[in-house]
Amino acid sequence: MSKNNTDQGFTEKHLRKTRILVAPLDWGLGHATRCIPIIRQLLAQNVDVWLAGEGAQQRLLQQEFPTLPFLELTGYRVRYARSATGLLLSIFGQTHKILSAIKNENAWLKKVVAEYHFDAVISDNRYGLYHSSVPCIFITHQLTIKSPLGKWTERILQKRNYQFINKFTACWVPDFTDDNNLAGVLSHPEKKLTTPVYYIGSLSRFHFTNAAPQPNHLVVILSGPEPQRTILENKIIEEIAHYTFTATIIRGLPGSTNILPSTSMIKFYNHLPAAELEKEIEQAELIIARTGYSSVMDIVAMQKKAILIPTPGQTEQEYLAEYLVQKKIAVTVVQKDFSLNTSLAIAREFDYHITASSSSEQLLAAAVTKLLSALPIQ
Repeated sequence: MSKNNTDQGFTEKHLRKTRILVAPLDWGLGHATRCIPIIRQLLAQNVDVWLAGEGAQQRLLQQEFPTLPFLELTGYRVRYARSATGLLLSIFGQTHKILSAIKNENAWLKKVVAEYHFDAVISDNRYGLYHSSVPCIFITHQLTIKSPLGKWTERILQKRNYQFINKFTACWVPDFTDDNNLAGVLSHPEKKLTTPVYYIGSLSRFHFTNAAPQPNHLVVILSGPEPQRTILENKIIEEIAHYTFTATIIRGLPGSTNILPSTSMIKFYNHLPAAELEKEIEQAELIIARTGYSSVMDIVAMQKKAILIPTPGQTEQEYLAEYLVQKKIAVTVVQKDFSLNTSLAIAREFDYHITASSSSEQLLAAAVTKLLSALPIQ
């Protein structure tokens, strides 16, 4: 290589911004929504942020960040069963598919790092996005994976989980280290990772505003993989048709052209950008949503009373449901037993204790600063 070419390469590499790729998993929208505060923090620290994904996650992130470069990255495309008992068999039957997706995304990452010269990668639960020469962060709140088959299978699952995560430079856990943590044993396992672990606080797009809610107004936020999203949606629509007050239903379908007609009392949206959804949540006296961890972080950030419905057979959400009731953060209801009137009566008598921590932004900012300071290009 000539001296001129060498000088040109040196100048280009050291004068441009630090370039970081952010890629969330495609199981529901929660992995993408909780990347939003991370992306905002990276931008605030003058990073050249690139995004990757497909489908609903791509549409959501491009709506929030329309000017950021986006790379197509095939998802795991896992499909859930219609019943809780069928879910375990369904996931087991898709193991080869998932492992192939992990292998393929690792090969994809090697290609795009060579082509686009990323300085670091932040992966939300995408196990294949590790690299031998580029710092790679893995985000998860599940260092303990709950299993319906008992502790022995949980130990096996954790061992396999750790084998993947230990390939990454560090693991960021969206939770707190103290008693105000939101995920319990999921994020605070007895057995520790080999790779460094940093607790980065609760990740939410939203902020507490202390705005007065509309009396009796409900906001229903649907999310999660199919077919369970549609099963719950149909149940909610059937129940809420008899509700005598106002309600807003956000269907969790960004990009969908299938529109449900609104009425003077009940409004339907396929999807709302973060700022508009935050306004809707502000107006709610009560939130109805899945027990997905991103939804939990959002309701805690906005200090909203909620009725949460775990996805049937999803052991993480079933554990969170029990944990959140014990912490008095939310009322939880089993999907097959859901009755709007009964759930509302329970919620109105429930002794909610919801406290949002003020340290989340500082914890996240510190984690990003630590990552950037360790990179060779600054």
